[in-house]
Amino acid sequence: MSANRWLATGNFFSSYREEQRIFATHFDRAVFAVFILALLVWPMCFEVSNKYMLVIDNIMIAMVAIIGLNLVTGFAGLISIGHAAFVGVGAYTLAFIARQMGDSHILITHFWPGMLLLCGLVGALFGGFVGLPALRLKHLYLAIATLSFQMIFQWTINFLPIFNQGQTISIGRVQWFGGEVARSDHYLFWYYVILIVVIMCGLAVRNLLRTRYGRSLVAVRDNDRAADAMGIHPGMTKVFAFALAGFFAGVAGGLHAYLYRGAGIESFTLHQSISYLAMAIVGGLGTLTGSFWGPAAIRLLDLQVENLVEWSARFMPANMNLATALKPLTFGLVIVLFLMFEPRGIANWWRIGRTYVKLWPFRY
Repeated sequence: MSANRWLATGNFFSSYREEQRIFATHFDRAVFAVFILALLVWPMCFEVSNKYMLVIDNIMIAMVAIIGLNLVTGFAGLISIGHAAFVGVGAYTLAFIARQMGDSHILITHFWPGMLLLCGLVGALFGGFVGLPALRLKHLYLAIATLSFQMIFQWTINFLPIFNQGQTISIGRVQWFGGEVARSDHYLFWYYVILIVVIMCGLAVRNLLRTRYGRSLVAVRDNDRAADAMGIHPGMTKVFAFALAGFFAGVAGGLHAYLYRGAGIESFTLHQSISYLAMAIVGGLGTLTGSFWGPAAIRLLDLQVENLVEWSARFMPANMNLATALKPLTFGLVIVLFLMFEPRGIANWWRIGRTYVKLWPFRY
């Protein structure tokens, strides 16, 4: 690599350690720092309505969930059709405590960082348990096993009285240094909390992929027999991948419950699991940046479809429900187009553009 890490054009590594750096050049580190600073500062400079701040919060919560799904599906090569159930496990862990102790109990309102960690740990526990069939199953059979967990989760929540039979379980407002977070600052407060969680999760996964545990996920995905010959236990690696996915999904579920101040089964159905899988595909399976691009693309697409429906309602008959037809149409069309023309997702566009900038003014 170039001796001057500020002026390097392209990356030319002379050691494996150099290749494993999080930031290849000082310029990359500086751009990342400026980008994070901009994300922290912009809400103070621009006034955003609660509607759009809620959309942004939802996008970032989905990013946390997709980071976990990408670990199990993208890096480990295991199809999971029940990821929304893992997110629901995290949300209902918090809801169960709130229902038993009271929605304004000190554990819920004051020790919410610890509660988010607990949601992640419970999600990891269930993820590891659901991943046990991976010791014997693979491909479509394993996908059906994850689908069965989704169905079992929905049945359990809908029929057990301790979970209010799927009805919303309320959660109180959290406390901060200045006291209880006000209603007007609720979405802004959780924007900063979720942003910090997203950054921590992204850096944690980036560091994980540099270790032998992260490389074992990719090895098992590429060829589990070759990985076994190299001393990697394919079955335990798959269980490890499911446990990691469950942890990130559980944290996302806890954030969802706090953001909406409640947990209801309608947010963790099979439809939502398919949406999570679509986000991973559109963003780019097996890439960390795809975990950020996919949720942003799908959520913004839904928002634009809603705006289009509101605009077209002026010209359409009152009895025509355009949203019912247009949302599934655009959702399915986007997935099919990406699978046909860009199977590596938006992350591949980002890779091409980033490489072009690095090599400019030379031909790409």
